[in-house]
Amino acid sequence: MKVLDSHHRLSIFKPLICLIHEDLVVSNEEQNVLDAYFNTQSWMTEDEKKALRHILDPSPQFQDDLSKLKSEIRSQLVKNNFKHDAGIIDIGSELVREHKSDDWYLTAVDNQHLLGFLNYEAVFHFYPEWRETQSLKLDTYASFDIKTLQSILDGEHAGLIRELKGLFEHNIFDFKNREDTTAFRHEIYQACAFLAVKGYGAISYPKPYGGGNDMDFYFTAMETITMVDLSLAIKFGVQFGLFAGSVLNLGTKKHHDQYLGSIGLLDLPGCFAMTETGHGSNVKGIQTTAHYIHQTRTFIINTPDMDAQKEYIGNAALHGWLATVFAKLVIDNVDYGVAAFMVPIRNIEGQVCKGVTIEDSGNKMGLNGVDNGNIKFDHVSVPYDALLDRFVSIDENGNFQSPIQSENKRFFTMLGTLVGGRIGVPRSALTASKIGLTTTIRYSNIRRQFGPASGQEVPILNYRMHQRRLLPLLAKTYALHFALRYVTARYVHHEQSEAQELEAIAAGIKAYATWHNTSTLQECRECCGGKGFLSENRIDDLKNDSDVYTTFEGDNTVLMQLVAKSRLTGFKQSFYHIGITGYLKYFASQAYSSVRQKNPIAVRNTDEDHLLDPDFHLSAFKYREQDILTSAAKRLKRLLDDGMDSFDAFNVCQHHLIEAAEAYVERIVLEQFFNSISMVKDTACRAVLIQLYNMYALFTIEAHKDWYLESEYMAPSKTKAIRKLVNQLCWNIRKEAVPLVDAFGIPEKWLGVIGRK
Repeated sequence: MKVLDSHHRLSIFKPLICLIHEDLVVSNEEQNVLDAYFNTQSWMTEDEKKALRHILDPSPQFQDDLSKLKSEIRSQLVKNNFKHDAGIIDIGSELVREHKSDDWYLTAVDNQHLLGFLNYEAVFHFYPEWRETQSLKLDTYASFDIKTLQSILDGEHAGLIRELKGLFEHNIFDFKNREDTTAFRHEIYQACAFLAVKGYGAISYPKPYGGGNDMDFYFTAMETITMVDLSLAIKFGVQFGLFAGSVLNLGTKKHHDQYLGSIGLLDLPGCFAMTETGHGSNVKGIQTTAHYIHQTRTFIINTPDMDAQKEYIGNAALHGWLATVFAKLVIDNVDYGVAAFMVPIRNIEGQVCKGVTIEDSGNKMGLNGVDNGNIKFDHVSVPYDALLDRFVSIDENGNFQSPIQSENKRFFTMLGTLVGGRIGVPRSALTASKIGLTTTIRYSNIRRQFGPASGQEVPILNYRMHQRRLLPLLAKTYALHFALRYVTARYVHHEQSEAQELEAIAAGIKAYATWHNTSTLQECRECCGGKGFLSENRIDDLKNDSDVYTTFEGDNTVLMQLVAKSRLTGFKQSFYHIGITGYLKYFASQAYSSVRQKNPIAVRNTDEDHLLDPDFHLSAFKYREQDILTSAAKRLKRLLDDGMDSFDAFNVCQHHLIEAAEAYVERIVLEQFFNSISMVKDTACRAVLIQLYNMYALFTIEAHKDWYLESEYMAPSKTKAIRKLVNQLCWNIRKEAVPLVDAFGIPEKWLGVIGRK
């Protein structure tokens, strides 16, 4: 810059000149700050001030000189080995070394603090290579053996999972026609038939019918098949889970002998026809009828109106030959409630049967490899043996028979035998979450963006907000993995006396896990930026295909109401059996627990050991669960005592009850996550799982901090400490985030391109 050649002393401002010019625009406020600073420099002449203001005017005229100026400054920094905290004038002083003994120089250096923030990290502006930030140094490592953790996650069916993954290498699973619905449906059907021939269709059936007599085999298979494609998983689930399950659980030996072998080999493709257009999740309200004609020992299946058509039935539009149809059983004009019937809908040549009308549901948001359809019946006659008669039968005199006299109890017992769908769907959903998280976290580990000014770009997974968006979801995914294993084991080995509790747990965790999946995949899409929008990275298919999981097997909000009703029933029964003395003892213990947990010391305790204590976590979850349930029950009673209709009272309290159900499910998940970790023998794996457990526990508490604050269970200082600790856990877990998703064991072939190694 020629101006500086005639004003040598102004060279001390060369670093300042560079900084100002690189900002391009200097606001009036910033100009005022600079003017104020120059006015304190008594050594500067008016001519020098005028020259400096001219130089500091951000204009293109000096751009060529700035590159040379910056190069000169960098050379001086290296030559003089500057300390990293050197100020802006300290750096410039090396450019006027010959003046270091002059009074004006001393004044300039003494007053450099007046430049304030411009002095901060000034050296790194010119030499960003010297910068060593925590955000740059944070890297990936594994304190545990990934294969060991994967074997813990795979559990006792690790062999089956490996076997299926090997099978998936067959080119029949390389679906190439997703955009062509007809071709895609055919590909999915062929892949499903391939699995059936290999023995996986009948995998859960009793041994005489070619299975292993263990529903856990089926759930594991469905979960693993989800890695390949969700349409395939749902097609598999409809045929071998819902359709076969209805025969197995609602039928008797004659039905098992007649149908199970063919269903397991996909020689008899079928449907599960429960849902109706006008009634949705309200199975008890279905309108399809099955009139019994005793003279001919037949049933007449009929759809009275469009609202009663069977809607969105998987396998109906194209492939199904036989349907399990749920209808009201009517004998001599008496309605005996819902029963299930095996009704032919196509013949062996694939032609639709007489009296049956089938319409394709059309293109869907996702799962277009599954042929959903609507079915109507116009007085279709089926023989007596079409009735699945485990719980419902008709004797030789035409009289209704059932081992369960109560219609309500019979209905819920029938549905309870089909609760397996509410385990298969969330396990499939969780696999979709795992695929999305593996792709996203791996990509976030290598994708660099932004960073210190003029410095090296930082992996986006090192950004605290990115960690906050992904790592609590990772922890919750792990928590749900173990919770779903617990629910599966309960289902496989449960006694009849546990059926109602099990149905509530399965309904709640289905809702909780599928909502988690929906929010997780949305976050994954956003965290991958534009890459997440590309089909090659699979998040679009995962999102679209699994979105309906929040509706499958019952709308999530409706299911949570079922959970709440179950909890209220248990709450009421507990008082019915304990009597007045027990009632008083219960509320005395509740009051004692409240006083103990809400004492001033506990409410304000921010000690890290306390916040990471599993006893604190469980107490906090239990307190919230019990308090919400109790207050909901009291609120319902108050409304009923005031004369409100019971339906209206429940409707008024609906939001309250959903909250009670959520608190119940969260407590179950927390307990089972912790219990599962306590059984892990490998020390390193247990340690990292404890980190994830702490994250799940504290992040969930943080999500409900408004409730804890309102109920005075925690002071603001405590919720702030929890937030701070969640941030720290994110930072700690980030280091092992990639190994943690690698332990999910998703084959590279089934990950998004950006997530492959």
